[in-house]
Amino acid sequence: MIRILPLPVRSQFLRSLLRVSGLALALCSLLLAPCCSHALENGLARTPPMGWNSWNRFGCKNVNESVVRAAADAMVSSGMKSAGYQYIVIDDCWQIGRDAAGNILADPEKYPHGIKALADYVHSKGLKFGIYTDAGVKTCAGRPGSLGHEYQDAAQYARWGVDFVKEDWCNTVSGQSSEASYTVMRNALAATGRPIVFSICEWGSTKPWLWAGPIGNMWRATGDIQDCWDCKRPWGGNGVLQILDLMDPIYSYSGPGHWNDADMLEVGNGGMTDAEYQAHFSLWALFSAPLMAGNDMAHMTDATREILLNKEVIGVDQDPMGIQGHRVQKDGDLEVWCKQLGDGGRAVVLLNRGDKPATITANWTAIGYPSSLKAKVRDLWLHQDLASRAGSYAAQVPGKAAVMVRITP
Repeated sequence: MIRILPLPVRSQFLRSLLRVSGLALALCSLLLAPCCSHALENGLARTPPMGWNSWNRFGCKNVNESVVRAAADAMVSSGMKSAGYQYIVIDDCWQIGRDAAGNILADPEKYPHGIKALADYVHSKGLKFGIYTDAGVKTCAGRPGSLGHEYQDAAQYARWGVDFVKEDWCNTVSGQSSEASYTVMRNALAATGRPIVFSICEWGSTKPWLWAGPIGNMWRATGDIQDCWDCKRPWGGNGVLQILDLMDPIYSYSGPGHWNDADMLEVGNGGMTDAEYQAHFSLWALFSAPLMAGNDMAHMTDATREILLNKEVIGVDQDPMGIQGHRVQKDGDLEVWCKQLGDGGRAVVLLNRGDKPATITANWTAIGYPSSLKAKVRDLWLHQDLASRAGSYAAQVPGKAAVMVRITP
């Protein structure tokens, strides 16, 4: 027998139920939220930044005003701008000293028209302009750093029209705190009133995913990338496989406005095969990592262009939900990586780390689906819809390569 409560009693009961339900929902939200839930509140980088950085291809000696202008031209003419790339970032070695008032100066031989004119040129292409500095007394290449000049440098960057600042971690002083140092630069950039994406680059040395969410829009989570599949350099450089293993455990700390940065892309620089570059790009997209090309965009091969301009893979990286993918299955060199998408689908990478071809199977239960679910499968590199599946999806994967699919219920 169902008992109907009098209206006043029912109203009081409903209010109590709503209070309890609200508390339960709030608790569930807290428990399910990523560990790093507080993002830098500057309204920027709501999806991972996309662009180009000069360092991987041109280093210190070979970067100059002409190279940067050519990169801006190529970003437009190649179709990269249309695909979502927008930042043109000069890395180390643009600066040469300070004037009597302490203002940072650009190298007049490499940048004869000055940084403001270069930024204006980049902006004239409908792109955004970025620059590099260091939290220490000198940059990694020995140029002037920003320590003690943070507000002065930030104001100069804003006058020049800078939209993106990368700050490195070389030549710091004894006892210098990374969190405190990057907080100073964050505050200095905010004080300019100009929207500037802030990229922290201390190579994951002080676990920035634990503290950098409210400070930077992105932070390097690993040592410097090397143009190789599987290598570990004595100075801390990493190949693609080493970076995958470093990124996997910290997937919960990334999200809109605050991203784990796996370092700039090596696609097209010549140290890996096209299949390895394709896997490299696939996994960076799965990580919701910033996609900062590091090649010579003005002289790309067709294969490099096809990788960097794959809009279906870029769409995975730019998914507005901003969840970082992670490894869900491992059997020796055979791995399955998965990223939850905003439409309820999954991006899945079948990765073969080894030398020999092998069949890799992604089980529905590993990617968060019931085994009975029937789902559509699309290969993002072949640009083909495959037959619908239930329970799992399997593919033959060549050695040192990956297959990337989108699975949609």
